[in-house]
Amino acid sequence: MAYLWHGTLSQEHPFEFHSGLNPVYQIRLQGHLGPQRRDWFDGFRISNTGNGDTLLTGEIVDQAALYGVLKKVRDIGVPLLSVICLNEN
Repeated sequence: MAYLWHGTLSQEHPFEFHSGLNPVYQIRLQGHLGPQRRDWFDGFRISNTGNGDTLLTGEIVDQAALYGVLKKVRDIGVPLLSVICLNEN
């Protein structure tokens, strides 16, 4: 089976890494993250898009954890474009 994920067909399910216990969020950042910043977002799938954005996709256990991730985005000075909950539990 193929899945459509951000306009791309893939054999890999987009939530394959998802435990099913927590919501999965997608956070879109302006620009591509350099290798030195990728470690800040351990546990997230990090994808660079063709239009120059970065997508962080992963489980976030609660609102406090979401704010913690958004604080990291603020701290590195990357413009935040969107935050989307891809599923709700």
